[in-house]
Amino acid sequence: MSLRIEIDRGRCTGHGRCYMLEPELFDVDDDGLPIVLAEDAGPFRDGAVHAAGNCPERAITLRDEASADR
Repeated sequence: MSLRIEIDRGRCTGHGRCYMLEPELFDVDDDGLPIVLAEDAGPFRDGAVHAAGNCPERAITLRDEASADR
């Protein structure tokens, strides 16, 4: 099962915790808002959960998705 990370850019205020805590999953754009680096964050599930749980605005949503092979 794959894991998709979604960021609600309307809620995010750019604290930067996600990309400071999990730089393999997130980067920052020119406006100081996060960019998701991993199309499938499944291999980094623990890090994705850690980042989502530390977002002050709760702007990160994690979605389990069925594999495209099915």
